[in-house]
Amino acid sequence: MKKKTLFIMIFCLGFVFSCSNDSDDSETITVRVDRSANLLATGASANDILSNANFDELRIEIGFVTGFRPTQTAMNNFVDFLRDRTFKQDIEIIYTELPSPNEETLVLEEIADLEEENRTAYNDGSTLAIYIYFADAPSDGDDLDEGLVTLGAVYQNTSMIIYESTIRNLASRSSLVSVTELETATLNHEFGHLFGLVNLGTDAINDHEDPEADNHCIVDGCLMRAQLQFGATARTQNLTGKASTIRSACNLNGNSVLKILESNVSRGFAAVPLLDAECLLDLESNGGR
Repeated sequence: MKKKTLFIMIFCLGFVFSCSNDSDDSETITVRVDRSANLLATGASANDILSNANFDELRIEIGFVTGFRPTQTAMNNFVDFLRDRTFKQDIEIIYTELPSPNEETLVLEEIADLEEENRTAYNDGSTLAIYIYFADAPSDGDDLDEGLVTLGAVYQNTSMIIYESTIRNLASRSSLVSVTELETATLNHEFGHLFGLVNLGTDAINDHEDPEADNHCIVDGCLMRAQLQFGATARTQNLTGKASTIRSACNLNGNSVLKILESNVSRGFAAVPLLDAECLLDLESNGGR
């Protein structure tokens, strides 16, 4: 009887170990995430962002270097902007705190590499994902001697970089404009390009693209006005000391933005510009509000 009991115990233990090994093997299965839909050209997802035809939820991942998280007010303003201009009402913001890459400056290729390493949010079912990186280093294209500093840039259909350290430095020089206002203006302008403005995935109903600045509006006072970006993108690219194969549709000029925001405040207007009627018409025609 004892021998029979011992045999049953050994058999049960062997069965348990067998199940355990099977379980361990199953845990090594890796689920691959399809990232291809988030690696397209700037403006390629304009209709998907604006309308609810294919995606009715928006998930925005904010990857920020420790100590450089955007202000909550700026993020609230940004979400309000998205709800006003798109049909996305279910908007989720997730924050991912990241260590510093320990770079003195950043080129877009390095930023894209950081995104590939750290981004967790990608399109999933009816949810469209956006990634925005808030950096602790300035753009390598900046030229302080000539007063050219970059606040932000877009480089893919769901990817954006905000040079948060530059925004803070610039705001510290102004008695009229705050960090929040510079953050809001930068986020809204760059996201306007993800909306496909101007002629960057959203066709212009009437001709209002600046002939001297691709994908920017020629209407005075518009959020997408060309004077907000560097006057000559090719020239600013030549200032960089690092090699990069990636080009941005827009490099937002910090000094130009600051002057416009200060001018608005001094005249008693809201600091951050709005989209003009022509840009709004374009967005409506491509599924937006």
